[in-house]
Amino acid sequence: MCKAIPRVEARDISMCKLNYKIQKICEEALRKVTPSREEEIKTLRFVKSLTDRLSLELEKLDLEAEVHVEGSIAKNTWLAGEKDIDLFILVPKEYGRKAFVKVLEAAKKVSRGSYLEAYAEHPYIQAEIEGFTIDFVPCFKLKRAEDAISSVDRTPFHTIYVKEHLSPADRNEVRLLKRFMRGIEAYGAEIKIGGFSGYLCEILIMHYGSFLNVLKAASNWHEKELIDLEDHYKGEEEKALRIFNQPLVVIDPVDKGRNVASAVSKEKLAEFIAASRLFLEDPRVDFFFPPEIEAFNTGRVLQIMNSKGTSFVFLKTGLARAVPDVLWGQLYKSQKALRGAISRYDFKVLRDAVWSDEKTAAVFIFELQSRLLPAVEKHLGPPVTKKQDCKRFLEKHLMSRLLISGPRIEGGRWIVERRRRYREASVLLKDILRDGGKSIGVAKLVSEGFSSSLKILVDDEIKDFYTKNPEFASFFTRYLIGRPRWLR
Repeated sequence: MCKAIPRVEARDISMCKLNYKIQKICEEALRKVTPSREEEIKTLRFVKSLTDRLSLELEKLDLEAEVHVEGSIAKNTWLAGEKDIDLFILVPKEYGRKAFVKVLEAAKKVSRGSYLEAYAEHPYIQAEIEGFTIDFVPCFKLKRAEDAISSVDRTPFHTIYVKEHLSPADRNEVRLLKRFMRGIEAYGAEIKIGGFSGYLCEILIMHYGSFLNVLKAASNWHEKELIDLEDHYKGEEEKALRIFNQPLVVIDPVDKGRNVASAVSKEKLAEFIAASRLFLEDPRVDFFFPPEIEAFNTGRVLQIMNSKGTSFVFLKTGLARAVPDVLWGQLYKSQKALRGAISRYDFKVLRDAVWSDEKTAAVFIFELQSRLLPAVEKHLGPPVTKKQDCKRFLEKHLMSRLLISGPRIEGGRWIVERRRRYREASVLLKDILRDGGKSIGVAKLVSEGFSSSLKILVDDEIKDFYTKNPEFASFFTRYLIGRPRWLR
């Protein structure tokens, strides 16, 4: 008698095919993101040469300091084609911050004049040398991460921890996760992105074990997630969530007082969760390497803008050069201030965005329900039960030149109809930006740009700049499409 052949469910066959497809896509992505031996040798030789030159300059200044390579280069988790190098210069704590000035003098000499100086929690220099972007970062040499004065003081401890806990196979899983994050535009803790840092990606791989396990876990993440590799808050998980009060809490293994995921915005977290689910359901190499979107021609852009029935106001300005984190911090602060000012005068902002080439120009985009408002606005006064408030309201409005109708009582409170101060959004913006926008909270760099080179463009007036600037054209095309490249 023949044995019964087990029935293979169609669902099982489908799952096997899906898993095989995921495996092949991951293998293809890994081949592309792993640096070649040639690239690795070239990069490491350059880093060694740069480190030696900087150490020599520090010796000339008679400064006790150690030059450490940090970041993904040191941890061997960098991606093919990456040109970012982090050089940390560690000085004894007793030197104090005044030693940082000397450290940066040495860095400037090594940079040969091609650098930008900036100050975040600490002074640092960003330089372009031989096609690489190098951050020269002074910090204190410490025995424990908990003694850190600023976040950069912890970085050497992060490097040590990762090198001790990541296997060679794990490093490939990190590369896959980083490339996936980059493909969905959620990679990078810098202010412009508000996404996942390389160190955070490394911790996620350590915690979940593989790239696919991270995606499977993220697909089921809830509003509050806690990851604590070293069990700093074992038995006190609720306390940790209260302390950090952020949607994703990943306790720094080397410092229990820090959330490694603090830079991750709600938007980027949500995008990663959504992209993880979709990749597991419909795996495509596009998630790692999304196709470039060709900018619409000018006629197509104007057609789409007109078809929406909304109004576009563009604020175009020149900018002084600054390191990206400083620049984008000021751009986003200014965007928020402008949005608030526009909304206060009853213009409904449906959507807004900001673009910059990070060199000379920036454009703020405000899409309004309408850039024109009725001449009259209805203004609510106090309830008649509030005696003193009513007195002040009547005194203010009875003799006002803006009064058109009223005051009268509706629903138990005083009402007036008055002439609007601003009916046209562009007129409002011209007025409130006469001082560069300082009075409404526009940041310093942007305010200086507004004061010297502001142009307010309405609807199709943007066409000349759009036609002449391919970077902006690509950005605005994607704005109009309004959908992430990995979603189809």
